[in-house]
Amino acid sequence: MGNLFGRKRRSRVTEQDKAVLQQRDKLRQYQKRISLNLERERALARELLRDGKKEKAMLLLKKKRYQEQLLDKTENQISNLERMVQDIEFTQIEMKVIEGLKIGNECLNKMHQVMSIEEVERIIGETQDAVEYQRQIDELLAGSLTEEDEDAILEELDAITQEQMELPEVPSEPLPEKTPEASPVKNRPKPELVAAS
Repeated sequence: MGNLFGRKRRSRVTEQDKAVLQQRDKLRQYQKRISLNLERERALARELLRDGKKEKAMLLLKKKRYQEQLLDKTENQISNLERMVQDIEFTQIEMKVIEGLKIGNECLNKMHQVMSIEEVERIIGETQDAVEYQRQIDELLAGSLTEEDEDAILEELDAITQEQMELPEVPSEPLPEKTPEASPVKNRPKPELVAAS
């Protein structure tokens, strides 16, 4: 089966990133070592004070204070390294954006070379000529009927109109007269009268 899924993934961590991260890790180890030393020296200073060796305890506390300052400097250096990593990442993003803009600009220039303003004007002119030519053809087709054809069309239109307007013939015999019969509804008694009787 070999390489089933194709290409190998490229790591996003660059050599610069590795170097910066290694420096940060070394500084963190140094911080841990100093922190452990500070705790030991503080405990040792307490013992020296209990034993009455105040000057040695004072010297040890000065050394401890110096190491605390080193610890602060180390923290600042770590912060600077992390800021540098962020700056590098942002610069890499900016470089990708600039590269994208450069490629886009090159594509636009190639397209402009293929389609110059003169070429676009020529195409628009040809399109307008074709539209005008088609309009002339339409006018010729619409005006191709002779006067005889126009007269024949009008006569046919009149004939169709007369057919639609013809009325039925009036009968020649007189219509029989009907006498109005009494309506069965009129002679019916009202319901109130029936109930009263």
